[in-house]
Amino acid sequence: MESPIAESFQPSAHTNNLNCLLTNKDNIKIALAIGNSRLHWGLFAGENLLETWDTQHLSAGAVQRISESEKAEYLVQTVIRSIEDISAKNLLCLPTTPDFSSDRKLPLVPLPLFLASVVPEQTALWQSYPDVVIITLDQLPLQGLYPTLGIDRALALLGAGTEIGWPVLVIDAGTALTFTGADVNRRLVGGAILPGLGLQLSSLGEKTAGLPLLSLPENMPQRWATDTAIAIESGVVRGVVAAVKDFIEDWLRLFPESKIGLTGGDRTLLLKYLTSAFPDTAAAVIETPEAIFWGFRNVFKEGIEF
Repeated sequence: MESPIAESFQPSAHTNNLNCLLTNKDNIKIALAIGNSRLHWGLFAGENLLETWDTQHLSAGAVQRISESEKAEYLVQTVIRSIEDISAKNLLCLPTTPDFSSDRKLPLVPLPLFLASVVPEQTALWQSYPDVVIITLDQLPLQGLYPTLGIDRALALLGAGTEIGWPVLVIDAGTALTFTGADVNRRLVGGAILPGLGLQLSSLGEKTAGLPLLSLPENMPQRWATDTAIAIESGVVRGVVAAVKDFIEDWLRLFPESKIGLTGGDRTLLLKYLTSAFPDTAAAVIETPEAIFWGFRNVFKEGIEF
């Protein structure tokens, strides 16, 4: 059976010697943040973040068709193969993993998996993993969180604040574009959510008649367009950039010494657009692509009881 891990991920630029670190299973943790579009993985040795990478969601139908015992084996193999793929090294401390279709029984040697998810269907699949810890809001050392706040937003807020300083505003340019801010006491001030850049483009292409389905442009589009495609790009990109500028400026009015962290899959393009249109505003922004994994690391450091 084909590996459930997508082959199209982009591993991080870290080049660590995993062979030595993985000889001590108890030192290794896997952080899995399940977003709306992808699985976001982090490989930790103790509190050290070694690698991050992304893969596609698991197929719920495929996983649900197998037995509970097979499901556990399948998920363990998914994690092991994913690490093997991104490390490009032989993980000597792990057992050989036969094909899932093999009649041989794979000894389960699950690495600890710490899970944060905003997708209930995917969460349910991973609950069959033998050594999983699901992180919830009440376990985080933050104040003023409300029950429906996404755990991804809370972890990224915790991570960015811990690493770059409090107060902090975290802008997550993912499927949704979110703003989440906290004061110097780690108390949530509030935030906002709007459709992300890609989601706005896809919504226009899929939900309206006669409008094309577009991808994000490499550069800031001209404001006054003379064709439909550029008009869509102008409206979406410039609308989002104006909103980002407005939220940043208002936040800095409230907290002039605050840090501004930018994360999410569209962060680089968004910062490029913002720099083109509003360079002074963009100068205050710090790219924090690993913010959510910094949040996981803070959880590990705090020694929180699960």
